[in-house]
Amino acid sequence: MIYMDNAATTRMSKEVFDAMTPYMLEQYANAAGTYSFAAKSTEAIEKARKQTAAVIGAKANEIYFTSGGTESDNWALKGAAKAYAAKGKHIITSAIEHHAILHTCDALKKDGYDITILPVDADGKVSPADVEAAIRPDTILVSIMAANNEIGTIQPLREIGEITKKHGVLFHTDAVQAYAHIPLNVDEMHIDLLSASAHKFHGPKGVGILYVRRGVKLTNFMDGGAQEKKRRAGTSNVPGIVGMGAAAQIAMANMEESIKKVSEVRDHLIGRIVAEIPHAKLNGHKTDRLPGNVNFCFRFIEGESMLMLLDANGICASSGSACTSGSLDPSHVLLAIGLPHEIAHGSLRLSLCEDNTMEQADFVVDQLKTIIPRLRAMSPLYEDFVRENA
Repeated sequence: MIYMDNAATTRMSKEVFDAMTPYMLEQYANAAGTYSFAAKSTEAIEKARKQTAAVIGAKANEIYFTSGGTESDNWALKGAAKAYAAKGKHIITSAIEHHAILHTCDALKKDGYDITILPVDADGKVSPADVEAAIRPDTILVSIMAANNEIGTIQPLREIGEITKKHGVLFHTDAVQAYAHIPLNVDEMHIDLLSASAHKFHGPKGVGILYVRRGVKLTNFMDGGAQEKKRRAGTSNVPGIVGMGAAAQIAMANMEESIKKVSEVRDHLIGRIVAEIPHAKLNGHKTDRLPGNVNFCFRFIEGESMLMLLDANGICASSGSACTSGSLDPSHVLLAIGLPHEIAHGSLRLSLCEDNTMEQADFVVDQLKTIIPRLRAMSPLYEDFVRENA
């Protein structure tokens, strides 16, 4: 099997698994207990808080553990919206955000909030000038993702952060795809709220963080107990939190080397596809993109059929976000960058990690060179195209 769907989830590393195991089998106490056995669980959580904070240049007491990126996004938007409703009810986001953001904005609309959805350019970039032009006296929050989960484009967070700071508006970024993969610094980028999820960088599923800059008000997302400084109730997932901390520390230590290695395989994949498969369009920014992201649209084919044939050859890939894999509609991200429906339907996302090799990349391209002509041979649109251009 060749696994190239690391944007959906990653294989948990052995080091992370080993770090978690004692907190399931031996040190299993509820961290809320008052005895010394429980205190060891609390100590482990606080260590992980420091480890996850260090990746983004935050303070440990600004990190809150959640169940993952979706919860963190929901909490950031709904919590800030309610906490600052007296100031205004206007929120700004972009057309290519993850559905955890867009659907949360839809929910807030029903509660009387006004949502501005900014367009992106053909590479999937948000214009800082558009952000500034959209800010109004009643704007309370701007939420722009750090890097897109489908096309990999990295957003100009520093420039956007400077604008939001100048106007006294909160800045949230969904960094689920970027955290621990590329350098991020919440102070340098003027980020007030940041979401991340452990399973995107070889940690466990079901645990994430929300960074909340000191002084930022948020209403509680879950009420009940006093966990997470009384802001997020629920028994602490000690093994998961420990695993996230370990994964964050490992990723931070290896980030520079990982970026170099993964980018080389990515660029090799892109180079071969562009050179050897006709009518293939690279989606996303050519250089400002995640190290592991490769996204193409192949004209005259259906992406679903391509994925099935890749799977038959032992290759795990996707057409876009795992959260919308059951949808027959083309990706909202690809439509937002200006692709027509018929081209957007032929999309392929290959997302890499340190485990992927040049040999695997070559095998995938070789398979695509067989699969795509086979599918085009069954397409009446391709027949018409060939006839018209003969």
